[in-house]
Amino acid sequence: MLYVAVVGSGPSGVYTAQSLVQSGLSEVRVDVLDRLPCPYGLVRYGVAPDHEKIKSLQNNLRTVLEDERVRFLGGVQVGPGGVPVTRLRELYHAVVYCVGAATDRHLGVPGEELSGSCSATEFVSWYSAHPDSVPDGFVLGARSAVVVGVGNVAVDVTRMLARGASELSPTDVPQAALSALAASKVTEISMIGRRGPSQARFTTKELRELGSLPDTEVVVDPEELALDPQYADPSDLPAAQRRNVEVLRGWAAAPPQDRARRIRLRFFLRPVELLPDEGDGTRVGAVRFERTAPDGHGGVTGTGRYEDIEAQLVLRSVGYRGVPLEGLPFDADHGTVPHRAGRVLRDGVVAPGEYVAGWIKRGPTGVIGTNRPCAKETVTSLVEDAPELMRRELAEDPLAALRAAGAAPVPWAGWEAIERAEAELGASLGRGVVKLPDWTSLLAAARTATSSVHGVAGQTGM
Repeated sequence: MLYVAVVGSGPSGVYTAQSLVQSGLSEVRVDVLDRLPCPYGLVRYGVAPDHEKIKSLQNNLRTVLEDERVRFLGGVQVGPGGVPVTRLRELYHAVVYCVGAATDRHLGVPGEELSGSCSATEFVSWYSAHPDSVPDGFVLGARSAVVVGVGNVAVDVTRMLARGASELSPTDVPQAALSALAASKVTEISMIGRRGPSQARFTTKELRELGSLPDTEVVVDPEELALDPQYADPSDLPAAQRRNVEVLRGWAAAPPQDRARRIRLRFFLRPVELLPDEGDGTRVGAVRFERTAPDGHGGVTGTGRYEDIEAQLVLRSVGYRGVPLEGLPFDADHGTVPHRAGRVLRDGVVAPGEYVAGWIKRGPTGVIGTNRPCAKETVTSLVEDAPELMRRELAEDPLAALRAAGAAPVPWAGWEAIERAEAELGASLGRGVVKLPDWTSLLAAARTATSSVHGVAGQTGM
């Protein structure tokens, strides 16, 4: 029997578990460990609540986690304050780390520490009810918002800022966030990129959604778009970028509209400083941008011309970055764990039984589906190594050892109890499912599960 621990229950972790049980190995058991008591990673805590089709991917991930050869163990911290990497390696024949990219990049400009300046990640965590999120109204007192970045996350947070209560109430957004967004006075949202429209990283589907928001006007300056050399003739662009340019061109040609909210898409502007509010020096009041221009090599250069844009809320959405996990090697330049086809490398040498998949392996690139071939490559390496790995005898059931190490795993039955509690909460509020927003309520709900981890179908002992 091959015993494997998968650290992380997001798409990369679940696809790794799926590849393992479909690998052809006659006997394999997989424990999927997660720091949170809830599975699904960024599908639960990163996909915008109004993107119900993408969120329905949870149903596919559920099928894997309910397989009799797979066991979900939530609430298990790996690393500092939890189960050491070295101990985990002793308990299993192999460990696959699928821990994602846990932090966001900073702008690195003066004033970034002002109140009202935060990452898009923090904002997403708040409206997605991540239990680590800080209870912050975000939009409280804000009239104008600036979103720095032109990727899909930037589009998501821009769209969420423009949504009304009637549109968000049917979603699973937590009640406190719904109330705050419903009371929002933000009417002007600027989404800003330092390069041109032909280099923006949002998908056309996400971009078009901005134009379908009720009572919201999308404004694009045709003169600003024309600064992009490929805007006038986008025929040589890849299809996705060409479609983006066509959408932007349509908005640029549209006559002004009288709407309650306005979204401005801006390009060739680089943030250089966040300016304090004149009345409250601790809060952001505007962002100073430098006009940029194409440098002829795919990048941009500063022009020495500046523009201040009012904002009481600034959300940076300029990428994610992996962080070191104590006990694993780490490439600080790339924010990844060094590997060869998923096998962890220590000082350039393969570390037997240690593997990576997902963003911690390849960096924060691709879409959810990109994790599937990434996981398959790693599992292919693991299966090749399996005969040698299984030579090592394991001392005991890993679950018993995890508990002895101080962990208190939340079993699948605990997660199902959380789901029931969220459905009950929604019903009490006259809504659908509403997420529980904090550790206390999640763990309290999990404790109502009546079945042990050993007796639940699909979660049998090993």
